[in-house]
Amino acid sequence: MIVLAIDTSGSGCSAAIYDSGSSSVLGQSGADIGRGHAERLMEFVDEALASADRPIGDIDRIAVTIGPGSFTGIRVGVATARGLALALGKPAVGVSSLHVLAEEARAAAPGKSVLVAIDAKRDEVYVQAYDAAGHAVTEPEALSVTDVRERFAGFDGCVAGSGAELLASVPPVKVADLVDIAVVARLGAVADPASAKPKPLYLRGPDAKPQAGFAVARA
Repeated sequence: MIVLAIDTSGSGCSAAIYDSGSSSVLGQSGADIGRGHAERLMEFVDEALASADRPIGDIDRIAVTIGPGSFTGIRVGVATARGLALALGKPAVGVSSLHVLAEEARAAAPGKSVLVAIDAKRDEVYVQAYDAAGHAVTEPEALSVTDVRERFAGFDGCVAGSGAELLASVPPVKVADLVDIAVVARLGAVADPASAKPKPLYLRGPDAKPQAGFAVARA
């Protein structure tokens, strides 16, 4: 199976072509762009396809990160994945950013359970716990740093992610700041399209709020 993996969930924007038969990335492209995912994503998809020497018609499945993360970036990635899936007549699946980080941490610390914590700013973190086999044992949540410290006070595994240093009493497992697109592809290849349809995972509303109080009074 040839998988096109897409990530726009954070400041990075990337795409990869993955062959599940050989468990190898055939080509990839991306950069830490901060903003402008909508303008750059298809450029990176084209570059990944060119690097893999594959036409887009060879794609059997599309995998995309669904968050939590950048509100706008997630919308761009999910919309692009859905559009490509519709155009190609192929399934699309969603992959949680928390799951990706958990897999990276498990690779760095085999045999340990993992608490993934992503810094959500405003003294909050996005968190989810996974057992040593990589199965989620809690639901993804947006919690205050204080609440997470209290709830997971007895957690004896490792902590990973951009919010790990806010929580850990021991040095956290270091994983890359940017989502590993190869892990997105691998998880997407084994996901069930029937139950993993791409849908944004928003754990709280967007930071930007519409202004109020400027309505024109009716005559």
